[in-house]
Amino acid sequence: MSEGKALKPSRRLAIGGLGVAGLAGLGIAAGRKADRGDGGHDAYFQGLSDALRRAGVAQPTLIIDRARLNQNIEAVKANLAGSGLGVRVVVKSLPAIDLIEAVADGLKTNRYMVFNGAMLGEMSRRKPDADLLLGKPLPVMQARAFYDQGLAPSGRPGPQWLVDTPERLAQYSAMAKAHGVVARVNFEIDVGLHRGGFPDAQTLAHAVDLARGDPNLRISGLMGYDPHIPKTPSPEAAFAAVQKAYGAARSVLAEKLGADPSGLTLNTAGSPTYLLHARDTLANEVSIGSAFVKPVDFDLKTLAAHTPAAFIATPVIKALSRTQIPSLEALSDLMTFFDPNTQRAFFIYGGHWMARPVSPPGLQYNDLFGRSSNQEMLNGSSHVKLGVDDYVFLRPNQSEAIFLQFGDLALYEKGAISAHWPTFPVSA
Repeated sequence: MSEGKALKPSRRLAIGGLGVAGLAGLGIAAGRKADRGDGGHDAYFQGLSDALRRAGVAQPTLIIDRARLNQNIEAVKANLAGSGLGVRVVVKSLPAIDLIEAVADGLKTNRYMVFNGAMLGEMSRRKPDADLLLGKPLPVMQARAFYDQGLAPSGRPGPQWLVDTPERLAQYSAMAKAHGVVARVNFEIDVGLHRGGFPDAQTLAHAVDLARGDPNLRISGLMGYDPHIPKTPSPEAAFAAVQKAYGAARSVLAEKLGADPSGLTLNTAGSPTYLLHARDTLANEVSIGSAFVKPVDFDLKTLAAHTPAAFIATPVIKALSRTQIPSLEALSDLMTFFDPNTQRAFFIYGGHWMARPVSPPGLQYNDLFGRSSNQEMLNGSSHVKLGVDDYVFLRPNQSEAIFLQFGDLALYEKGAISAHWPTFPVSA
């Protein structure tokens, strides 16, 4: 071939080149995300939005839907029908007295579980006739403060203090003796969560012996928490293991006390597992809290009969047609090309909550821009219909970690904000 003659690509090479280009194009197309924007609020969230606007709500607010709350109360009653199980309302998950009373009245229960000294004090003042069980072992200093402040109900048993070790049992005994009271103690048992508690029958038996011979203490029962069950490879096997561990602990009480322990508080479960215990359990009561409002972390098969009843609403402060990342402005179009849901930027009032945007559909956080507690940026495509002063709705991931961040809860009922429910003072 002469040097002056141009080289011609072969047909095979040309077809191969087109094939590579085609595959690259397919790869780019496959890497693009789908546009999730779908207009504005649906009828439900538009109803919430209209109610908030009529009520003049212009700041981040946590809403409780009364109808949905009632549906969840009815779901618990239906699921527990015929089981004979009592319900203990978890205060930390519903930290507003009106909310707690709505649930307790609906279930006709006077049993509550509390998790810190502040809420123990609140419940003791507001509900002096309540049966209060601690949901975690408190430092003995906090138990001492309870009696120092005169919070123990006169002429009635005090709280059921949770104990998890012989050492803590001894601390509570000394505290009770110093205050001239007989402290009720409930034994935390490890039924598979492995977060402490008496790990086996032998160690529990030793603690029961110590408590039986102590005039400052009175044994009130057992507490075995099992939220791990739905997250295990085999929930059925995990539940069977929980029942085996609970049965061994119950046998210890029966042997040491010389009587059937069914008259004591035999507490178990939590929102994720109460339905399992409704079918078969060795306990006589279940603790339920978050299931009544169903935050995101409780989207579980065992709670399929429950519906979300709590939402965060917050106004849009700024609505921009284009998202720009500081110092990376030139990449904005490329970012939008690969993810059309990043096209628009909405800055909301407040933010950085443990929550997921739910309405309008298609909103998301931007990891490059980062989170903000002042003016959180949410992204959406051009198909998201949202402007300044419109509301964004988010679902909390949890309840106890979030409900105390917004002041009074706004009660949504029959298309309007019908009441404001004060929350408990902020506490950890």
